[in-house]
Amino acid sequence: MKKTLVILGSLLLSLTMFAGTALARDINLNISTDQSNYSPGETVNLSIYAYYDGGSAVTSIDKAEIDVYNQRGSKVLDDGDLNRLGNGNFSYAYNLSSSAGLGEWQFKITIEDRDDNRERKYVSFDVVEASSGGGGTTPPPVDPPPATGDHSTLTWSDYPSACVACHLNEFNEMAGSTHYKWVGESPDMTNQPEALQGKLTNAVNSYCINILGDWKVCGKCHVGRGLRPDDTQAGLENIDCLMCHNAAYAMERNRLADGSMGPVSTDAAVLDGFVQNIAKPTRANCLKCHANAGGGDAVKRGDLAMANIANTNANFDVHMNTTGTDLSCQSCHTFNGHKVIGKGSDLRPTDDLARGAEVKCTTCHTNNPHGSSYTASSKISNPSDAFIRDRHASEGVACQTCHIPTFGKVATEMHRDWTHHHDGSVADGSTGPGHPHADKQADVVPEYLWWDRTSENALLGDDASLTYDAEKGTYPTSRPNGSFKNGKIYPFKYKTAYQPMVSADDRLLALDTLVYLAQTGDVTQAIESGLANQGYPTDEPVKWVTTDTYQLINHGVEPGSNVGCTDCHDGSGETSNGRLDFNALGYHTWPAKVKNCTLCHGSENMGWKGVHNKHAEEMGKNCVACHTTEPTGWIEPPTRDGLCNNCHSGETESDSQKLHEKHAEAEHGGMNTTCTDCHTF
Repeated sequence: MKKTLVILGSLLLSLTMFAGTALARDINLNISTDQSNYSPGETVNLSIYAYYDGGSAVTSIDKAEIDVYNQRGSKVLDDGDLNRLGNGNFSYAYNLSSSAGLGEWQFKITIEDRDDNRERKYVSFDVVEASSGGGGTTPPPVDPPPATGDHSTLTWSDYPSACVACHLNEFNEMAGSTHYKWVGESPDMTNQPEALQGKLTNAVNSYCINILGDWKVCGKCHVGRGLRPDDTQAGLENIDCLMCHNAAYAMERNRLADGSMGPVSTDAAVLDGFVQNIAKPTRANCLKCHANAGGGDAVKRGDLAMANIANTNANFDVHMNTTGTDLSCQSCHTFNGHKVIGKGSDLRPTDDLARGAEVKCTTCHTNNPHGSSYTASSKISNPSDAFIRDRHASEGVACQTCHIPTFGKVATEMHRDWTHHHDGSVADGSTGPGHPHADKQADVVPEYLWWDRTSENALLGDDASLTYDAEKGTYPTSRPNGSFKNGKIYPFKYKTAYQPMVSADDRLLALDTLVYLAQTGDVTQAIESGLANQGYPTDEPVKWVTTDTYQLINHGVEPGSNVGCTDCHDGSGETSNGRLDFNALGYHTWPAKVKNCTLCHGSENMGWKGVHNKHAEEMGKNCVACHTTEPTGWIEPPTRDGLCNNCHSGETESDSQKLHEKHAEAEHGGMNTTCTDCHTF
């Protein structure tokens, strides 16, 4: 009879050790394996997160090693080097040989920082015969529902064991998703892109700052049943599939007295109804969390609100409109193996690395949504408005920029002040706990920036002085990257916050929001608890600073008929009608010789639209051919001793227009030379 050993993959035996140093701190390790038991020939994948008692990541590493002991207790790997992923994260892949002995094996993990603080932990796993369960956890025995997918015979007591029994693959997929882990690989981030990032650990924002110390409140929107996803006791049964697959359950679920997440109702019929009525996610499922992010309806994102669930007004949102297309969230945010695409510029992990993060409008709409014949190589005279709009959409202007003229259709938070509560009272504990004071606005015109789809987002423990914006007087928590030459123009919500910073080292402080929101409401106590959580003395001096964040606006698309060219252009080409700052975006970076048309030829007098039709549409010149600083080589006169002498001698030309027609402009029989063939630098 084959023997299956006790599963110990998630069992962690703690032995806390540290060496007395000038900065003695206890290190803690969270260690997990990708499976609970393995067969010979398989690979054991380890994930390790090291953090101090205060919650801050161990980043100054002197030693990160692994030893491996087989089923006989013999050491088969000595002082192997862990892969250092940054910000306290490590990994290791150990390949079991095909002749690996069956039984209980052990890893010994050692992490030591540069102050000689050390932690050792052992984690056990079983090597079993392939037929006895290697490669996954055996679910508990239950009577599964009928194979037809009928859930009508289920009762609340079957949840979630019956779900795991029939949908084990789906549970394993969900366990690896960003929706569950709240942390992941972040290739779109330019701040420590090699580190695992996310709201569970190191993300910092201008709302609740960081989750440190407050899983009770901040974890209410986690798609789990109460435990943190990195809790060693959190198995597949911690995944709350009803949160996405039953809208009524999602609306009722809350933190219960025992710390778990679940429905408030105790009515058996109501509870049974939750597990008997299973459906694909609706907007209600998604918006219960996403619309209420930041502490209330429409507070954080600015383009999502609970009103999107039953909206009937196309001007509010043309896509989420019950009288129109009535799209579900996953119509655009498509899932594959419970991994989804689409995220804001201020969000860090990319859930599906294979597909990336971008939701493309062209998935449903054509490449020329305005109906023209535009192509990147098009050169035509007097282009139609449709042609110009399609060129905008293809080359430099994101669809959202024109089609979401305002956000905050339900008032959204634009500034947060942690020194006062929502009612304006001083946050000294005298009025009890509450939300911080917020300034809200409705129907806000976005700010427009170039974005190349990467962002510089702050992480807990960063030296914020390195990214201080002296012009604004703010410390950024999220800024989109991009420039005139790289990216498209997108609309953003710009939001600020007044929050604490450690004076000595300019680290943003994650004040303890549990103290502030749910216990005393005293900001001083919340700061003291936050200091302790981050490993500082509770009397460490802090200062108050203003942070800011830019957040991509994606929702609230209006009908195309609401959009006109004059919303941005006043007809002169020099200024906008107040919506876009053309100068800040780089469009009016014109050297004098470009503005008076003498950089390339004699002076001309032509309106801005005619100029663009001639140069961009007919001649195919790109934006930076004119909107640029003047290269020094371009002012060298074309004399026999100057440019002309580079290729031939004894020639001169005083008419720059004829000279360019001969050499560069193919439509005049030119030689198709490029600018830098003659104007060398």
